[in-house]
Amino acid sequence: MADYERPGSVRSIDGDRPDPLARLDETTEALTALHNAVSGEEAIDDALQRVAETAVRAVPDADAVTVSVVNEDQPRTAAATERRLVDLDEKQYSSGRGPCLEAAKTLTAVRAVIGENRDRWPEFEAAAAVAGVCAYLSVPVVLPATDDAEARHIGSVNIYSYTAAAFDPFDEGLMTLFTTAASSSIINGQRWQHSRTQVKQLERALHSRAVIDQSKGVLMAVHACTADEAFTMLVDRSQRENRKLRDVAADLLASVRRT
Repeated sequence: MADYERPGSVRSIDGDRPDPLARLDETTEALTALHNAVSGEEAIDDALQRVAETAVRAVPDADAVTVSVVNEDQPRTAAATERRLVDLDEKQYSSGRGPCLEAAKTLTAVRAVIGENRDRWPEFEAAAAVAGVCAYLSVPVVLPATDDAEARHIGSVNIYSYTAAAFDPFDEGLMTLFTTAASSSIINGQRWQHSRTQVKQLERALHSRAVIDQSKGVLMAVHACTADEAFTMLVDRSQRENRKLRDVAADLLASVRRT
């Protein structure tokens, strides 16, 4: 496959790797773009998609980037700049081996040319060859410690290139720097998602409280009892029917509206 050249990518005229300073400039520009684009109100997958899109700019010859999230559940690809290459990630998940999982396991970057690891990762290597990928670089993403949690690994940034000589140790160092800096956007996304979940839980709790209070009022009017006695009636019915208290209260109100 012919070399694919991204608009604005830095390549030297003689085909060697670009000047290190130029490559550092590209990474700096990519990080600046990521910082400017990140919103505090952004879901985690949206934040990871921004990381993927800006990572393409961070390294010359990076033709596509995916982001693998690795946790206690099944690994998944949370973001990708080229959807067809998600299959390369999924081949690794299904086989339980490959560069992105190796990066997650060892917490070190994994860099190689397709064909070098046929024995170690045959499923991934075969899929990459079919897709025309010639080189890859997987870098682990580790979230730094905060006041609420210890430092932890969440996944890998996977960079694919259609050029065999795409990546070298300097690129590996740049991407390690990039993922360290980009982790702030991931933290923002997680915090926003956590806050949004808490707000929804609070809204549900307030709604449940209102429904229960209204049903208590109905029982007090019908049975001429106190608020505590009405609440006991609801609890007794909830336990007998093995149903949530708010559902019992909602059914009571619905029956009153139908009469």
